[in-house]
Amino acid sequence: MFEKILVANRGEIACRVMRTCKRLGIGTVAVYSDADRHAPHVEMADEAVRIGPPPAAESYLRIDAILEACAETGAQAVHPGYGFLSERAAFPAALAEAGITFIGPNPAAIEAMGDKIESKRRAEAAGVSTVPGGAGALETAEDAVKIADGIGYPVMIKASAGGGGKGMRIAHSRDEVADGFDRARSEAKSSFGDERVFVEKFIVDPRHIEIQVLGDKHGNAIHILERECSIQRRNQKVIEEAPSPLLTPEVRAKMGEQAVALAKAVAYDSAGTVEFVADQNANFYFLEMNTRLQVEHPVTELITGLDLVEEMIRVAAGEPLRHRQDDIAPNGWAVEARLYAEDPDRKFLPSIGRIRRLAMPQDTAAETTVRVDTGVVEGSEISRFYDPMIAKIVTHGPTREAAIDAMSIALDEVAIDGIRHNGTFLSALMAHPRWREGNLSTGFIAEEFPDGPTLPATDEIRTLMATVAFAEEAREALRRSTFGSHPTPVPGALAALFDDDTRVEGTVAARADGVEVTIEGTTRLVCRERCGLGVWRGTVDGALISMGYGETPHDVGLTYRGRRLRAKVRRPRIADLQAYMPQLSAADTAKKVLCPMPGLVVSLNVAKGDMVDDGQPLAVIEAMKMENVIRAERSGKVKDVYVEAGASLAVDAVILEFE
Repeated sequence: MFEKILVANRGEIACRVMRTCKRLGIGTVAVYSDADRHAPHVEMADEAVRIGPPPAAESYLRIDAILEACAETGAQAVHPGYGFLSERAAFPAALAEAGITFIGPNPAAIEAMGDKIESKRRAEAAGVSTVPGGAGALETAEDAVKIADGIGYPVMIKASAGGGGKGMRIAHSRDEVADGFDRARSEAKSSFGDERVFVEKFIVDPRHIEIQVLGDKHGNAIHILERECSIQRRNQKVIEEAPSPLLTPEVRAKMGEQAVALAKAVAYDSAGTVEFVADQNANFYFLEMNTRLQVEHPVTELITGLDLVEEMIRVAAGEPLRHRQDDIAPNGWAVEARLYAEDPDRKFLPSIGRIRRLAMPQDTAAETTVRVDTGVVEGSEISRFYDPMIAKIVTHGPTREAAIDAMSIALDEVAIDGIRHNGTFLSALMAHPRWREGNLSTGFIAEEFPDGPTLPATDEIRTLMATVAFAEEAREALRRSTFGSHPTPVPGALAALFDDDTRVEGTVAARADGVEVTIEGTTRLVCRERCGLGVWRGTVDGALISMGYGETPHDVGLTYRGRRLRAKVRRPRIADLQAYMPQLSAADTAKKVLCPMPGLVVSLNVAKGDMVDDGQPLAVIEAMKMENVIRAERSGKVKDVYVEAGASLAVDAVILEFE
């Protein structure tokens, strides 16, 4: 076994690998860029080595810098995590030449399966069902159109070296193929240093299901069940679960057999994932093989009890697999939600900045488990240089319903200040009937949230929010009465003025075991467990409730099940007078095009004096490794352009102005 392992990554995956190393008594080495000098993974490691400035190409993607760090610290092996160098065959080859073990598959397997074009050829040769489409890299948009015309629309344009939804575009017509081809190539080159793309048939109403495989250096290979990752946005996974609600035991066995056959065909000797696309009848087709640890591996760990990082380390050390196929069986259900630094109210655009406050969920019940994998703490900086993931929240329960219920509570306990995040959207998604029924597809988010993730509060949820707000007002009044210099009696009647122009009235009364709140003739007993760090946790008539809760001198902010409201809690007479208070109006920015996220100006498509049509591309902004096209929302003449290509912009920076 190794005595010291260098983790060639950052963020939550670096911390996750180090946790296993520490449990096994293995020393750890972190590498970091200047942007990550004080990051948690650096603090967690036994040793740390600086490898360059913030851009990944000048730090985490430098093989020479990793080799120098190994030589400096005496690390015997390197775990790459996911992303960065994890799927570059040149990396393990360079490590082997330096006498250092790569904790991952052999270079030949990475080269064969890490390349989507070559992996499809290998899959066909191994008898694996594959998606129709071109088998080679395309040089021009015209070549892509020819392939698309031949197999029929819609099609998927995919980067050969891609992953994580980057370098991928869906096209429904010739024009969309031409535009998507250029965008996919540009994104692929920026993210992976490889601009090759290919085209294949896009399965309508598809489901994304993947098989976890594990092989050793002695010719053994098994599969460790499946994960379903159908809840996606822009081809980026958002929610994952294990097992899949779609598969029957027969389909699971067939899919697993094909995945193992492919792994054996390329002498695969580590943890990896064979990804399939399936239709609603469970007909499945090979998509690609990821020759690394997946972001969503925790759901597999929770239903099997295995530590996949430990298995990778043992395999890399030359040990044979410790488990046979018959040993692998699912235990309960697990769900994972990816918490991203992005603004759901601005079409999920990235949000960067410093995390001023951070509260993560705790276990909710004896029969469920809550696991949080993160690489940030209070004070951490979310920068534009890296992936915007804050944390992975994973829940496990005896049934799918129990795991989802635990996730709903866990997401409502997330409290983050300083940046925007998608927690409220994830919470709303957990409550969606179609999700709870398991009626999934990769188009779920686009179909069910066509107008974005902001959801109106139902009467039931608004009443529950008012109940908690009234109870907290009563507790605060008691506190002032007991400890304050000006005694304030507990208010009998209260009104909540919500920001959606709804008014809710009720009465409150203090009891020894809580606060009684009566609204519309219904009385509820509210008992608080804790209220701090932006989270209210307690019971309402015995039912466990977690809710986002933040006070200001004028109102209180509440979040629950994806609904986010502000309320002014007042005595009824004061609430009546509130209607006479003047309201501030926002500044008029109708003629200005503002940058919706912090990022880099890749290109400008218009100049001063140009006439612009509605929907015409104005600029391309790169943020978090993704290119975002800014389009005109109306026709008009450009009065002035205030930025140039290569400029770094803050959120709401003015790009241009119309006359």
